[in-house]
Amino acid sequence: MQPRAARKTASPLTERLRRLPAVDEILARERLRELADEVGRPLVVVAARQVLAGLRHEIRRGLAGAELESHLTHLAHEVTAEVRELLGHSLRPVINATGVVLHTNLGRAPLGREAARRVFELATQYSNLELDLGRGARGRRDTHAAKFLDRLLGAEASLVVNNNAAAVLLALNTLAGPAGGEVIVSRGELIEIGESFRIPDIMARSGAKLVEVGTTNRTRLADYARALTKQTRLLLRVHPSNFRLVGFTERPALEELVALARRKRLPLVEDLGSGLLTDLSAQGLREEPLAAASLAAGVSLVTFSGDKLLGGPQAGLLAGKKKYVEACRRNPLFRALRVDKMTYAALEATLASYLRGALEEVPALRLIRLTAEEIGRRAEALRAQLAPALAGRAELSVRAGESVVGGGSTPGTALPTQLLVVSPRSLSAAELAARLRRPDASGRPPVIARVEADRVLFDLRTVFEDQQAALAAALGAALHD
Repeated sequence: MQPRAARKTASPLTERLRRLPAVDEILARERLRELADEVGRPLVVVAARQVLAGLRHEIRRGLAGAELESHLTHLAHEVTAEVRELLGHSLRPVINATGVVLHTNLGRAPLGREAARRVFELATQYSNLELDLGRGARGRRDTHAAKFLDRLLGAEASLVVNNNAAAVLLALNTLAGPAGGEVIVSRGELIEIGESFRIPDIMARSGAKLVEVGTTNRTRLADYARALTKQTRLLLRVHPSNFRLVGFTERPALEELVALARRKRLPLVEDLGSGLLTDLSAQGLREEPLAAASLAAGVSLVTFSGDKLLGGPQAGLLAGKKKYVEACRRNPLFRALRVDKMTYAALEATLASYLRGALEEVPALRLIRLTAEEIGRRAEALRAQLAPALAGRAELSVRAGESVVGGGSTPGTALPTQLLVVSPRSLSAAELAARLRRPDASGRPPVIARVEADRVLFDLRTVFEDQQAALAAALGAALHD
């Protein structure tokens, strides 16, 4: 054993690390004993270990002195905060003040109250999801929404899967995939929507063989006709939901493709994307095709989303000729793609609103139909309410602007609106927007707004009236911090 004087002195880093208490020592503190009784000791142990691991990392990066002392003094508080963070919900409501009605990052279409009520009712009880009450025998879950869809679309049959990409995949795999059949599609329609949803990739996964015809900007009916072979299994038409080609362009009319498909006894499948069920041309959505119109024109099978312009839950819908829908239903892939009782409950209620003509019950449609004058009156009232309290902290004004439908729908189509414009004086617009996004301890939801030219813009088109008080409170708090 070495003499005491000869022992190596511990480094300052080692000394700081040694000051960290053991987990059991931390949990012995009264505050954390009470917390363990409330939420369970295992969760508090996990939180304590995470806090200690974080401190070790910071010490190795140079944490020392008064700052380290502060952390050691408030260890119980930090462990408590970590427990609350572990228990906290990551998915939470937000106030959408961006003016983007179908905001993909914010959950797209909000459900109507009746749809939400039906989800709660069906989710908290047993239901006849797959029970035929009349026969007392096993039934089919897809009948619940089909009775509404078939009436609304004039379809022979319909089917619901978990999103439109799944609907396209199922249709292609069923009608062309098993034998590597050929699917003819225009080069101008080989689109990518959202996060890597590419038509060529979906087709490759389906087992079908892609046959491109025409050019990016011009495709004629003769291009389709020349590409037909004995291996052709269907014609595919894709609505370019998220972009527009302008200028020197050409595309066969839908009726021309229908006639060609009929002559060759081939199905024509149309991917409509957004799923518009009612005429919104008065709001500028003139280029979005109606699903019912496509079927009436003779399309064999249409696919579209449930949570975009339809305004319901996330879902993919297939509708059209019974023999093609039934073939899709018999495909084993359908079971992997089908939806649950909550989706059916929300979709059924949303479609029932359409059938009754009660379109105001569908929030997405109601928000799209709001006029700039209606929004402007609310924006001016909010400005007048906030101006006295925020005097000297921000300049507030109301000016004309534009909302968008969003969700990959109607590119180039803007909805006239009125914007509340906030120009903060003591902080940047980016910092104000960041403060508004932070969750509030009182439970007030985060606010998502637009930043432009060092101003924060609030479009009340997408702020529900019962959220306006919370928006005012959030803005006041953010500017008074």
